[in-house]
Amino acid sequence: MTTVGISKAGDAPSNSGGAGHFLYGLEPPELVRHILSHPPVGFIASHLAGEVPGFVAPFDLLTTADLSLRRRVERMPGARWWRSWLRWSTQFVGTTASEYLVLPRNSEVAILPARWVAEWAGATRLLIVKDIPESGELLFPGEGESAKALAEACRKAGYLLVEGQALAYVAIDFSTPAEYLSRLSAARRKDIRRKLKVRPRLRVEVLSTGSPEFSDSSFRQELYELYLAVYAQSEVHFDLLTAEYFAAVLQDSSLEGRLFLYWSVDGLIGFNLCFLHEGKLIDKYVGFRYPAAREYNLYAVSWMENLEYALAKGCTHYVAGWTDPEIKAYLGASFTFTRHAVYVRQTALRAFLRRFSHLFESDRNLLGTGKHG
Repeated sequence: MTTVGISKAGDAPSNSGGAGHFLYGLEPPELVRHILSHPPVGFIASHLAGEVPGFVAPFDLLTTADLSLRRRVERMPGARWWRSWLRWSTQFVGTTASEYLVLPRNSEVAILPARWVAEWAGATRLLIVKDIPESGELLFPGEGESAKALAEACRKAGYLLVEGQALAYVAIDFSTPAEYLSRLSAARRKDIRRKLKVRPRLRVEVLSTGSPEFSDSSFRQELYELYLAVYAQSEVHFDLLTAEYFAAVLQDSSLEGRLFLYWSVDGLIGFNLCFLHEGKLIDKYVGFRYPAAREYNLYAVSWMENLEYALAKGCTHYVAGWTDPEIKAYLGASFTFTRHAVYVRQTALRAFLRRFSHLFESDRNLLGTGKHG
């Protein structure tokens, strides 16, 4: 394993298939390079065998568990003292800036998993290959089959395959927002239209990454504080992005990023940072000022704003990210799942994961039982 060395975008292998510089990559490859240069707080970026991006970070074993299980654990006697025992140093293969695991396009997926295990050699308590695509709805031709081959190679190399999160997306196969809403139930249409009534009271501004406005450090700090507000109220805390990462991304015109800014009479109350790439609008980061964002129904408003933008730009898909699957399902999203490949040396923990892996598949459980009107 080597410490990260970031190459210039022009040094990466060219892509003949139109999918950027990475296999399974949905977002601009430069975004991955920025997260390696400015990793989240407490993360150590690295490259693994095959020049695959990765990182070492403390990992809470209950991160993807059902919310009810996490809350039961928190209420157990003495949890404040022994809860830290469930945080393990972990080598991850992948990044937190990409929707899926990303590999160089010439990767030999049949041999990489075994190489990662040999290189890792038990340096941390866990080795996790994160976010292997389970199916190919959002991928280019041939990539879905490649992802299945990678998962099978992980299984043969001794990894346990655990279902990951649900990636929300909307196919832009409608001609107007009204047509999109017409596909939802009557109750949901009524509720969403009610929430959208605040839209005339907001001013929406769209800035491209690299715009002169982002040279203002105080403006960048305001945006970062809105991001921190969302992070603070989240049920799951994993990757805390740094101000330096946001500064690098916001000032990079090559990313084709679009920052949607939502202004009320009282000032900026939210933002949504998306990226146009390979015919898709990829939704990455949000920041809200509470309670104003809730008062203005900013989640629903920004959802429809993004769909209208994707439609106007001729996109094939709006990719809405991993978080809040129930809300996104309510708003009309479809989902595709991932798998994580987990390599564990301890026999007892391997047995536990095999027996109780369903407890860590919270997105599938939520979407399988959710009621969306």
